[in-house]
Amino acid sequence: MNGGARPGLDLSVIRDEVLAVNAYAVPDSTGLTKLDAMENPFALPADVARALGEQLGKVPLNRYPPADPRAFKELLARVIDLPAGMALLLGNGSDELIHLVIQACARPGACVLSPWPSFEMYDLSSRFDGCRFVGVPLAEDFSLPREALLAAIAAHRPAVVFISWPNNPTGNLFDRATVEAVLAAAPGVVVLDEAYLPFAQDTWLPQLARWPKLLVLRTLSKMGLAGIRLGYLCGDPAWIAEFNKLRPPYNVNVLTLAAAGFMLERRALLDEQAALLRAERGRLLGRLRSLPGVTAFDSAANFVLFRVAGGSPAADRVFARLKARGILIKNRAHVHPLLAGCLRVTVGQPSENDAFLAALAASL
Repeated sequence: MNGGARPGLDLSVIRDEVLAVNAYAVPDSTGLTKLDAMENPFALPADVARALGEQLGKVPLNRYPPADPRAFKELLARVIDLPAGMALLLGNGSDELIHLVIQACARPGACVLSPWPSFEMYDLSSRFDGCRFVGVPLAEDFSLPREALLAAIAAHRPAVVFISWPNNPTGNLFDRATVEAVLAAAPGVVVLDEAYLPFAQDTWLPQLARWPKLLVLRTLSKMGLAGIRLGYLCGDPAWIAEFNKLRPPYNVNVLTLAAAGFMLERRALLDEQAALLRAERGRLLGRLRSLPGVTAFDSAANFVLFRVAGGSPAADRVFARLKARGILIKNRAHVHPLLAGCLRVTVGQPSENDAFLAALAASL
């Protein structure tokens, strides 16, 4: 019997690993400057928004999405320059694709491995799909610990290895030679998660033909389309065909397909926004590093991880003071020992970044 359930309500049929965790928490940001979720802060220009609305108004909502949205996938393949001979799988955000890859490989006793700390859905999806998760601690400077990583691969023989490129929440790109050593040693698939590609401008996509085990995972969320929830997985057609067997029918809705197609045809606008955010990232890093008691880490993403003097209790105080001043960021101080005292801020518009910096200076 679950202690929080009303009398007569027995939750024992729920799996233990589900009962043991909390639902993914999304904090209320009403009235706050929202710099906690790595979103693009720019709204669409009014004329583009009107044209998009007109386009969506033509979508037949009474019909299911196409079983295989071939025309959209051809457009996407052209836009991303998908290597010849490779295939695409669409998902309801990259989260769904993470789950599908793990589910497809989840034999009894299967292991999923990732450098750690990293994106928490690798761990959660592994547990929910009945796999054993192994997180290999990063080095103190957040780099990949080559020998420890290869030793863990030899010991655990993971079915799936996830590497975030760049890593969330640390923001750094890893050493390519070490990643190639992982690709050579891994017995199963290796997923390079390129969620922050618009800001890193560094990709493994051209390497798909060289490394048969390599899969490249991306999302449209960070490039300004978080609300439509569209991710895509790239790899050899043989892999994609197997993962596609587990894809729920009609998993990507018609409005998402229409909106994504519309915006991909206007990719220059999104690229311009990403360029502005990259410039703001540099300015934000410089200002953070000028504050006493703050250590800001290099980032190839649209966020910056920084550590405040005084450890995690100090980070908790700064986080609460920022929120009281109307600024919402992400407290990462208790996620992993390597992140003690760390907070993460999304790169916003210049005015938002200025507001955050002023509030932070007053909160330290």
